[in-house]
Amino acid sequence: VSTRVRCGRSLDGYPFNPCLTEAQYKEMEEKVSSTLSGLGGELKGTFYPLTGMSKEVQQKLIDDHFLFKEGDRFLQAANACRFWPTGRGIFHNDDKTFLVWCNEEDHLRIISMQ
Repeated sequence: VSTRVRCGRSLDGYPFNPCLTEAQYKEMEEKVSSTLSGLGGELKGTFYPLTGMSKEVQQKLIDDHFLFKEGDRFLQAANACRFWPTGRGIFHNDDKTFLVWCNEEDHLRIISMQ
């Protein structure tokens, strides 16, 4: 038996995704990356920015079913894919049981698996 819990969160002081500027995407990614990179213990892990991601890392994240793709037609119609892939990234802990997606659909999508 496995369990997966997901929740979406918004960062205080930033508009919803369709209204973000390119600078805000970058600023949010930096804040999220630096915060998550400081985690220790069972949450210690790595942040992978989508911008400049190597094919090797991309394939690893696809194989692990962690990589999110550019939005579907509904997100595109809502203007939620602007500046893609700028300001987007994925964090997972070393055990691959805790993930955070940065600026996929929500500011943060937090996922825990057991």
